[in-house]
Amino acid sequence: MRSTGSRFERGFPLYLQISRAGLRLHLSEHHGDATPGSTVYVQVKGLDALHAEISARGSHAGIEDGPGRLRILQVWDPFGNRLRFAEARKGAADAPPEGYAKPTS
Repeated sequence: MRSTGSRFERGFPLYLQISRAGLRLHLSEHHGDATPGSTVYVQVKGLDALHAEISARGSHAGIEDGPGRLRILQVWDPFGNRLRFAEARKGAADAPPEGYAKPTS
């Protein structure tokens, strides 16, 4: 994982980008950019490996059965925002469950 961050001036809100394996999350303290308690949905491959990695760092989150054919790992940041990582169960068809869009490459 790689992160970069900046402030326009001392005491100003922080902007931070976290990157890993082609995924970029843009995080901001700027008023109006988002509401605390927001959810980010990320479709992944290798959910068990991700779970093992964050568990080794002290997370107590577990993998749950989600809607349709999904398995979900939910992690909360210190501000109450939820990161929801999802992976199709092994042997599940390629189509996402109803209400979910198929990810683009």
